[in-house]
Amino acid sequence: MSKKYYVVWKGSKTGVFDNWTTVQSVTSGRADAQFMGFPSQAEAEAAFKSTYTKALTQRSLKTPPRNGAEYPAAAKTASSSLSRVTGSTKPAGSTVRSDREVTKANIDIYCDGACSPNPGKSGTGVAVYHQGEIHSLWYGAYNANGTNNTAELIGMLQAFKLAKAYIEANPDKTIQVLSDSKYSIDSITKWATGWKNKGWKKANGEAIKNPELVKVCYTLYQEIKKNIAITHVKGHANIEGNELADRMAVLARTSQEVGFIQYQQKINIREILATEAG
Repeated sequence: MSKKYYVVWKGSKTGVFDNWTTVQSVTSGRADAQFMGFPSQAEAEAAFKSTYTKALTQRSLKTPPRNGAEYPAAAKTASSSLSRVTGSTKPAGSTVRSDREVTKANIDIYCDGACSPNPGKSGTGVAVYHQGEIHSLWYGAYNANGTNNTAELIGMLQAFKLAKAYIEANPDKTIQVLSDSKYSIDSITKWATGWKNKGWKKANGEAIKNPELVKVCYTLYQEIKKNIAITHVKGHANIEGNELADRMAVLARTSQEVGFIQYQQKINIREILATEAG
């Protein structure tokens, strides 16, 4: 096996590394980690002088489009190019999975939030896939005084709304909601029941944060949880759907789109990935 080199743009240490174990140690546990593998030291060093987004886009450009589509084919390994989450297990009702247990559904709905600064201007984005192929992009819910967590919760809410519409149209469809926010997932699937029983308060009696958003997300989740799987995916890890949802969230923030609308331009993933990341 030929030797690989790795660039870490964001981690406890940054630079060019020739050891995957080292890369794991400096990026583990960081939601903002940015890293990528390269076949040669020269390519890695050149990429490190640039940015993660540019390297990601250039990698995508090297991948031939599938059937003339405007987006690259899925990568084979997580450390090279963009990947789409795949598998063969049908999502089970009311299931929460980690990024190591991702399955393939008829419909995958990625959601993400962006906020800059935090607190500050925030927006939400969603990317919808049908049978592993990009279908539609959504963005909006701009808030001049938002936070990362409120943007992520709104993303979860919008994903649930889309999932409900799909379920009502065809109950036999398998639907997976994917988010890189453990806070949003755990708030709705783990903590909300206990909070509700305590009058939407924590065990110590303190009021929970973002109660209205949590309540509406939890209520909708209860309606559809038997028909969906919720999966946590690592953010900024070259997962195409997550990256697209991220770019839509940034678009919502920068365009200050208060509503939640469908992206109307032709979906050219190469161009979208070249825009600002959250």
